[in-house]
Amino acid sequence: MSRAEQPSRRTVLAVAVAAAVAGSAGPATAADSAADAAPDETAARLVDNHAWTTYSDWRKGTAKGTRAVAGSRPGVVIGAPAGTTEYTDPHTGTTATWEYASWTSPVHELAVPSTEVIASWNARTPAGSWIQIELQGTYSDGTATPWYVMGRWAAGDGDIKRTSVDDQTDDKSTIWTDTFAIDDPSTGLRLSSYRLRLTLYRKPGAKTTPTVWRLGAMGSDVPDRFTVPASVPGLARELIVPRYSQEIHAGQYPEYDNGGEAWCSPTSSQMIVEYWGGRLTEEQLAWVDPSYADPQVCHAARYTYDYQYAGCGNWPFNAAYAATFKDLQGVVTRLGSLTDLETLIAAGIPAITSQSFLKEELTGAGYGTSGHLMTVIGFTAEGDVIANDPASPSDAAVRRVYKRSEWENIWLRTKRYNASGKVVSGTGGVCYVYFPARPTARQRKALAAVGVR
Repeated sequence: MSRAEQPSRRTVLAVAVAAAVAGSAGPATAADSAADAAPDETAARLVDNHAWTTYSDWRKGTAKGTRAVAGSRPGVVIGAPAGTTEYTDPHTGTTATWEYASWTSPVHELAVPSTEVIASWNARTPAGSWIQIELQGTYSDGTATPWYVMGRWAAGDGDIKRTSVDDQTDDKSTIWTDTFAIDDPSTGLRLSSYRLRLTLYRKPGAKTTPTVWRLGAMGSDVPDRFTVPASVPGLARELIVPRYSQEIHAGQYPEYDNGGEAWCSPTSSQMIVEYWGGRLTEEQLAWVDPSYADPQVCHAARYTYDYQYAGCGNWPFNAAYAATFKDLQGVVTRLGSLTDLETLIAAGIPAITSQSFLKEELTGAGYGTSGHLMTVIGFTAEGDVIANDPASPSDAAVRRVYKRSEWENIWLRTKRYNASGKVVSGTGGVCYVYFPARPTARQRKALAAVGVR
């Protein structure tokens, strides 16, 4: 996402939603006190993050040609394909025939009747395969949504171009890139339940199959707010996370959202992937110009790129990219305060936050942005946020310290004024969380405390 105080593609979508609803609402350990913190009660009332991950979970769904697999990382794969279908890739015009099988989750009753829902998935898609994720829900008035496509995804880009799907609406809700949103929350309409349908595709006659280890969604009902009070500091700790600048990639590979100037999301993702030990091989990086520094950032941009959104900032695509690395999981959620982030940091888990702000709203940033991702790596003794900010002129300059009260407000608010004085949207606490496939007991407790399981 761009540093410039200009509408990003996501912000244009968010503004459209806002107009429609005008008037509505690491490896190291740390201090026990923060890691053992209880779940934030406000966040618990605003967010419901649910996922299917266990062998028992996969057995409970409705399978059409899929089968559950056990082991250290249970999942679902193609068993006997349910049939074949043709898919015309809208970004290449190529039509191909694919075998497919599907898995449909049980209905999940949302603990938080929601105005927004964002799906997440973790999967392996060998060459010659891909997956589609759909959502179908029930409104609080008892009517049902259509089946909405939440993403067509592959780890690579040789078979299909991973893509969101535009122009999906039923005049009650709309899909905005990666987000299901109620069109007019002021009516009181909410999504009360949902189920997800996963379709796995492979070339006819192939023996390989996609494997999906995690499938879920985050539903939320965050009220409209321009300001959010700062929480009380509770932790002083800093994790050692690799530092990468998106700015040194400006102009590189402009086919991926005009180059590094817009690569805050994949740059942040790559920092945390490498914190957890994820590494790319020379073979994987061979396509990158050898004169470019940090070629892994170019790789992350290419493999998070959404060909419909025309950007690298699709939230679930970033989480799915992280999970392509051995023994990593990734989810998109919303958190309720910096106390939640302190809980994660205390357990050694850094996180990526999404925020937008004017230059004068974040002291020391030196820029304004309509949408930007940063990596939170710790807190000072005064409670201020230590962040790896990819919008820095060099890798060495990436580590920044930002005032707690300013940071918390620009991250958690849902409304703000842009440089033109117009009311536009904020993300309301959106966060990417990447963590081990087999977290420690301490990590599990911290994740559960912030609503991630």
